[in-house]
Amino acid sequence: MVQTYQSPLRVYKHPFELVMLAYERRFPTTPLIPLLVGCEVLSDAYSEDSAERITERRFKLIVEAPYLIKKIISTDFVYFLQRNELDARARTLEIESKNETFSNRVIVLEKCRYFVHPENSDWTCFEQNAELDVRSFFGFESTIEKLAMKQYITNISKGKEILEHYIEVLREEGITYIPPWKPPETKNEVCDELSKLDLKSDGTVEEHSLDKLRRQGSMSPSGTNGVFVLFSERHELEFQLEDDYIRRCLGELDPMQESKLIQFKKQIWFLQKGKLPTDSTLLRFLKSKDYNIEKARESLSQSLTWRKCHNVDQILQQYEAPPVVRAYFTGAWHHCDKEMRPLYLFKLGNMDVKGFLKTIGEDGLLKLAMRVCEEGLSLTEEYTRKHDRPITTWSLLIDLEGLNMRHLWRPGVKALLRIIEIVETNYPETLGRVLIIRAPRMFPILWTLVSTFIDETTRSKFLVYAGNDYQSAGGLIDYIEQDYIPDFLGGPCETKLPEGGLIPKSLYMSDADWEAGKHAMVEDTVYHSVSISRNHPVHEVILNIDAPGAVITWDFDVMKQDVVFNVLSIHKTVESIAPVSGLSLIDKAWTEGVDYECVETPILCHDGESIQGSHVTSRDGIYILQWKFCSDSVSTGMDTSSLIGGVAKAQVMYYYEILPSQHYRGSMSSLQSAHSGFSALSMKGGASR
Repeated sequence: MVQTYQSPLRVYKHPFELVMLAYERRFPTTPLIPLLVGCEVLSDAYSEDSAERITERRFKLIVEAPYLIKKIISTDFVYFLQRNELDARARTLEIESKNETFSNRVIVLEKCRYFVHPENSDWTCFEQNAELDVRSFFGFESTIEKLAMKQYITNISKGKEILEHYIEVLREEGITYIPPWKPPETKNEVCDELSKLDLKSDGTVEEHSLDKLRRQGSMSPSGTNGVFVLFSERHELEFQLEDDYIRRCLGELDPMQESKLIQFKKQIWFLQKGKLPTDSTLLRFLKSKDYNIEKARESLSQSLTWRKCHNVDQILQQYEAPPVVRAYFTGAWHHCDKEMRPLYLFKLGNMDVKGFLKTIGEDGLLKLAMRVCEEGLSLTEEYTRKHDRPITTWSLLIDLEGLNMRHLWRPGVKALLRIIEIVETNYPETLGRVLIIRAPRMFPILWTLVSTFIDETTRSKFLVYAGNDYQSAGGLIDYIEQDYIPDFLGGPCETKLPEGGLIPKSLYMSDADWEAGKHAMVEDTVYHSVSISRNHPVHEVILNIDAPGAVITWDFDVMKQDVVFNVLSIHKTVESIAPVSGLSLIDKAWTEGVDYECVETPILCHDGESIQGSHVTSRDGIYILQWKFCSDSVSTGMDTSSLIGGVAKAQVMYYYEILPSQHYRGSMSSLQSAHSGFSALSMKGGASR
């Protein structure tokens, strides 16, 4: 299996020319890299005006491996080839390194790039990509792969330290500024520049010409591996993250976790055409799947579709708590814990679960839980900015004083389990700690019922205190500042939580209304879900347009596999327009352009994509929105093999609407087909830097 690494964007707050001089100080060897024991310059050539320089080197490195591996490979050293292309005019350095030893068995390819920071010309950026492919190695392929990746990751963190060390050495030598390259104005100046070239031992200039070296090299765009595109375009840096930003806003990640995050962001960036959820959202879903990119992508895609279906992005603006919630719900935000995480207090023991279900229904309880989760996400972002440190989770304190058998009312438990399941799926890695206090003897019964619906990682964050144990050593004082301990737990901090208690039956809904409200957030949605497979390869929505000028709009998400989306207009008279499951209204004998026509260019939609679009009809009659199963991924300029699982069934969730021409008064440009973005969870990737 090919292993890849992609670094975050490192930023050196020094000019490019000074960084380049510090970089050159690393050669031929340095005590800071003890494994590097030799460096031979194979060629070194300049352009006529000295603005461009190509250098090729061979490095000798000590093999750091177990004794058995050394015995098998019969060598203590390995050799690598490095090619540097410095463009002083553009202020860029591109580096390509590959292994010379065992190159027929193992392929190691690394590409690095130094370039000027796009927002500050006095700063220098660095990015790094690497690929390891162990094709054959005496039956030890897996061992070599793990060993090589471990060694590579260990050395990555040293790179910035080494460069900063030599920048400090230059400063101690009095060198703090190197003037940028300027084109020579006279022939004599050109000769002076050429005289600076390294000479051979016999006094002659190295025979390799710059053009010849360029032809021999592999830095050209046409020879660039897709994994190692050097991102010279500003928009191509949208999915990059600066290492300082990661530490400051997302937390400490090891190099492989940083790499996984950037690769994950890149995949979502391609699927959503540049629109991205926030970096903290990406990291939460990635963490929840143990940094498995494919599983995280599938989970995130489903969650974003769920948010769209139920308009979750607007819940903070649109949700208004019913009077019964304001009067009887025993939960509220309360300062923070010792790790500066927002703290939510919830007196479950005082909550009338049956009363809430009978007054606001399961749907109302779920919306209330979602609002709390959305507020938690908003507060973590606010606290991150306020305290200038990464705060990505919030804490929950649950008081079980008063918990009794009425809390085990079966419909109430079922509603609780459903809410837990939805929250676990769509808000992973949001809870930092859960403190359960004053747990009664019956708590193990409730815990047995709900714990199976809680992720193992989340369960490990639960701390349970029976009786008054929370007041002793290892209790609340270890997690919450003394000044913030709530008054109802014996602390000095006043809280404004309702007392809760039984909700009057006069506020209950009728039985008919309560039954009708069950699972409303699942059933009451404008979106339709359909599966398309090889056996049922087509799904069509038949639309009857009464007058030209009507606008057909659509919004759909591809949940699994690839599909091709078409918009068709039927010219032929059709006796029956009732759609048949899995079959197309278009007869195979019909001729395109005569009996029907495609009024929009067909779109190949990949797993995970979200599509919005519209079409202004030019005639009345029958139109068709058509989704066709696509068994093979078709190249669209991106390798999607890593994004799409080998499933035999596609799933599409869609919504459509017809806007009559007399009702539409908007700008036609706003209805042009486009890929949709997100709202509350979304931002342009570049803004995060």
